[in-house]
Amino acid sequence: MEIILANPRGFCAGVERAIAIVERALEKFGAPIYVRHEVVHNKFVCDDLRAKGAVFIEELDEVPSGSTVIFSAHGVSKAVRADAEARGLKVFDATCPLVTKVHVEVGKMRNQTREVVMIGHKGHPEVEGTMGQSEGGMYLVETADDVQKLQVQHPDSLSFVTQTTLSVDDATQVIETLRARFPDIQGPKKDDICYATQNRQDAVKALAEQCDLVIVVGSPNSSNSRRLKEVALGKGVVAFLVDGPVEVKPEWVRGKKSIGISAGASAPEVLVKQVVERISELTGASITRSPSVDEGVSFPLPKELAGR
Repeated sequence: MEIILANPRGFCAGVERAIAIVERALEKFGAPIYVRHEVVHNKFVCDDLRAKGAVFIEELDEVPSGSTVIFSAHGVSKAVRADAEARGLKVFDATCPLVTKVHVEVGKMRNQTREVVMIGHKGHPEVEGTMGQSEGGMYLVETADDVQKLQVQHPDSLSFVTQTTLSVDDATQVIETLRARFPDIQGPKKDDICYATQNRQDAVKALAEQCDLVIVVGSPNSSNSRRLKEVALGKGVVAFLVDGPVEVKPEWVRGKKSIGISAGASAPEVLVKQVVERISELTGASITRSPSVDEGVSFPLPKELAGR
């Protein structure tokens, strides 16, 4: 039996930046540092930051006036930004720059009086933040069926954007349906689905061709982690999503010849190592690593936090 590790896997540049912003703010200003929503969707990461003094909140009225607050990697609406300013809060924005790019796109589209269809998952904080870039003129769809039911005011002046962590294949299907129903619809100049989402999904597709089981390390509320599991299932391979090693069940790995392991963009490598150790203990399997991939992407920190 062998364990094959996907490459790339785990932390993306946006997640690394968001975590660093919280850690640097704690170093510079001391605890507590308030973080609106989970800074990234991973229990292990958030528990670690909480132990260092981060306080996770959902609404800004939970933050004392004059305190420091950090917006999560998923982005926030214009209303949340205005609320933070009105409350006199010191804000550091950990929004992933690729999410910010989508916000800018929405602003440009609305300034051109175009209506905007967003493809994304209802209730996800990234979707709420992006939909909140405009007071109106936006529509949310999740599936091709939603597109068929969609009623817009100006079909001849319509654009679309997507959540950055969607399944590439699912998004393509929805976009094709949008283009068939609204031939004049315009998309962004560059695909909104982020490089890390695309690369990790491609790596899992390749992994699924070599394995009879795929385990994805990631929290259940992580959209990109759930998509990785779905990608493996879509290739006809048994797949599970686990938050850590204790969730790996012996019956999953029993009798398997090749087990693939990947991790969502918000899952730290330490959890991958622990899952590998757990499987090795259960099976005695050896480890095979896929060729390393250097994604070559990094995002700068806010100037006030960049220096030590």
